Amino acid sequence: MAFYVVQFLTGLASAASLFLVASGLSIIFGVTRIVNFAHGAFYMIGAYIAFTLTERLSGAFGFWGSIVAAALAVALIGVIVEMVLLRRIYHAPELFQLLATFGLTLMVEDLVVLIWGPDDLVGRRAPGFKGAIDFFGQNIPSYDLFLIGLGPVVLGILWLLFQRTRWGVLVRAATQDRDMVAALGVNQKWLFTSVFAVGVFLAALGGALQIPRDAVHHAMDLRIIVEVFVVVVIGGLGSIVGAFVAAVLVSELNAFGILIFPKISIILVFLVMAVVLIVRPWGLFGKPEAAARKTPGLTVNPWRPLSSNERLAALATLVIAATLPLFAGNYALTVGSEIAIFVIFAVSLHFLMSVGGLASFGHAAYFGLGAYGIAFLAKMAGLPMIVCLLLGPLLGCMGAAVFGFFAVQLSGVYFAMLTLAFAQIVWSIAFQWVSVTGGDNGILGVWPEKWAASPSHFYWLALGVAALVTVALRAMVFSPFGYALRATRDSLLRSEAIGINAKRIQWTAFVIAGTTAGIGGALFAYLKGSVFPDNLGISLSVDALVMVLLGGVETVSGAVIGAIVYKALNIWLVSQTDLSKLVLGGFIVLIVVVFPKGIVGMLEMLAQRRRKTSPPGSPLLAKPIESAE
Repeated sequence: MAFYVVQFLTGLASAASLFLVASGLSIIFGVTRIVNFAHGAFYMIGAYIAFTLTERLSGAFGFWGSIVAAALAVALIGVIVEMVLLRRIYHAPELFQLLATFGLTLMVEDLVVLIWGPDDLVGRRAPGFKGAIDFFGQNIPSYDLFLIGLGPVVLGILWLLFQRTRWGVLVRAATQDRDMVAALGVNQKWLFTSVFAVGVFLAALGGALQIPRDAVHHAMDLRIIVEVFVVVVIGGLGSIVGAFVAAVLVSELNAFGILIFPKISIILVFLVMAVVLIVRPWGLFGKPEAAARKTPGLTVNPWRPLSSNERLAALATLVIAATLPLFAGNYALTVGSEIAIFVIFAVSLHFLMSVGGLASFGHAAYFGLGAYGIAFLAKMAGLPMIVCLLLGPLLGCMGAAVFGFFAVQLSGVYFAMLTLAFAQIVWSIAFQWVSVTGGDNGILGVWPEKWAASPSHFYWLALGVAALVTVALRAMVFSPFGYALRATRDSLLRSEAIGINAKRIQWTAFVIAGTTAGIGGALFAYLKGSVFPDNLGISLSVDALVMVLLGGVETVSGAVIGAIVYKALNIWLVSQTDLSKLVLGGFIVLIVVVFPKGIVGMLEMLAQRRRKTSPPGSPLLAKPIESAE
């Protein structure tokens, strides 16, 4: 019995740090509506700075002063980031703000390695809390007891701050209606800056307080951000009490899951999040109106098919790309095949986001399922490559059909987080079901047959499939199904009023997007000759989001350009520098600031300006405007 009590207390100690980080993210989202992907990076910087200061300053005052100073320093960094970067893009689509904060995360990951090195750093024990307390033969670290007491104290301080101060009243008002707060004369800029500073301070404090418990390393940002998103969504976006309750729930599930449910311990919290969102779509303490908001970053654009000249230009580009094997080497052809595959992956997510208005954070699940479908059919059933390519993506189709049924019942951030939960569940199954999937060792030896084995033949195969998929999805955009899907995106109530079954239309789009992603995964399995759980991972889903947003989410085919630019740049940077994430992250941030509508969206804006300024009778005016391209 004592062992379980100690395990429970250990879970509470972990909940304290998790609550600090989650409450900061919840506050920031509640007011600014920014899904701050860089929140984990601020947590990591807080830990690194706290480690440096505690190593240089001795004594209890030096240690605890270093913890607070580190959090304040990171809060100042957060203020600079908000004023220099985020303030410039508050009026941009909110998914682009996610892209900007992702770019910051990439930059921070390389910066901490550059400053502190790649090795794990072990911090000092906290003065006054170095020992342990005996509890019926079980030792409880005294520092854990300190953290257990700290959590409710911070919750109480935050409650007083938001309930008993004028600033807190303004923050709560901005959470409910930002426009009304602005109409009352409140300076929104400084309110947003102060909120961002408080949220970042809490994240950094959570990271700084972890140094006596865990090693500091450059991958801790991604580990914590996933758990924090889970906590915030379970508790309810914008709810501090909800963040506290959910942090305790998640931490105890992590503490006891390995004991009670060892085979599903990794996916336990995601199962709980999925159940909570299905039963209560706005979280335990969230409000229904938050879930009803439209998917951030998606607006209505008048789309028209390509003109004859534009079609000829696209065909000419495809023909030029097909000539690559005539003068390029095997490495260039392999890179070209990978880019073509990621074009398929990106356009599948783009179709779901731009036409359906559904932003999925777990789209890699269907890409990976398509890859595993190929591996199962080729290695276990011994089927020929053609049959595998036809049947393999069906595993992605089935996954999308099951998960999509539940996901389309939600909207906005809650939809995105439920797709993330499903993707993480699939990843965990692939990681733990070693007898079938090979676990972390993967499934090896998935090679193409002779007719597609050469780099040139496989490149033509990948390029041809990518072209067919892109054309097919474009045709769907301008089909009756596409118009119905766009109607549900633009106004759910109006579409249902004219007889459109909105949920069925959205579910169908989800299945189409998942199947298309499965096609990309199937080709990827043959390209790499192996399949690993990473093919289902969160990082791959984020890559897909970046490609879509980089090209332009409000366009019809912007994902093609986004995938080519992002993947080519990523591959080239990895081969040229050890700081590829720093450069790539800086490029992403620059694109967001300079091209807030994406590369294709910005090109279209420039083209429209040229048409407007062209003199009467100019050939430019004779060309029909296509704002989607």
